[in-house]
Amino acid sequence: MKIKVLYEDSNIVAIDKPSGISVHSDGKNKEKTISDWVLKNYIKMKNVGEPMQVEYQGEKIEIKRPGIVHRLDRDTSGVLLLAKNQKAYEFLKNQFKNREIKKIYHTIVEGNIKNERGVINKPIGKSPTDFRKYSAGRGAKGEMREAITQYKVLKRFEVSKNKFTYLEVMPKTGRTHQIRVHMKYLNHPVVCDPLYNTKNICLKNIKRMALHAKSIEFKNLKGDMVRVEAPLPLMFKKMLK
Repeated sequence: MKIKVLYEDSNIVAIDKPSGISVHSDGKNKEKTISDWVLKNYIKMKNVGEPMQVEYQGEKIEIKRPGIVHRLDRDTSGVLLLAKNQKAYEFLKNQFKNREIKKIYHTIVEGNIKNERGVINKPIGKSPTDFRKYSAGRGAKGEMREAITQYKVLKRFEVSKNKFTYLEVMPKTGRTHQIRVHMKYLNHPVVCDPLYNTKNICLKNIKRMALHAKSIEFKNLKGDMVRVEAPLPLMFKKMLK
């Protein structure tokens, strides 16, 4: 597994996570994950962070999340932060909890979004029809958690009479699938999203979910602000020329 390191100091490492690789195991398959890469390349991080319980064959099993401070969906690419020690883990976790970390994503969505800029302030709960999904719409069940997403239009374009919008997205909260759920709520689902784009619309040069974690800004343990950026995937660049 080839992973590009974007930033590294004595406490923190930031990588460019490829699409198609899970951050950690779900206990159900043996695919290589980012956690496996961490254990191979940063063995001292094996006990950093918190264990996680997942359900496998009806039983709860514990898996390791070595240094994993936050996560990206399997098909999302881009910047992922890792903590090298427990002090750094707690330090970064607190920044996420207090919403001090700034994240910017780039995405291509189906359709022509009406406004040039917008804020989606819509709580997210579980989908009433699919245990894998979340929902910001009527009928969502379980605990409804605050979710706020800002966006601005970078480009509008058309392919074979189908309209698309290229967005810069700034999530202010960190709910599971937040950007994907909020775009679905606007009726502009992310291109090639296997869960929330029910029409399964993809593009010629984009055969995976068109969502990329472009940059992240955080404070390191020295108190310095650090901004790390992941290069835009080639398929995005080709589509957006």
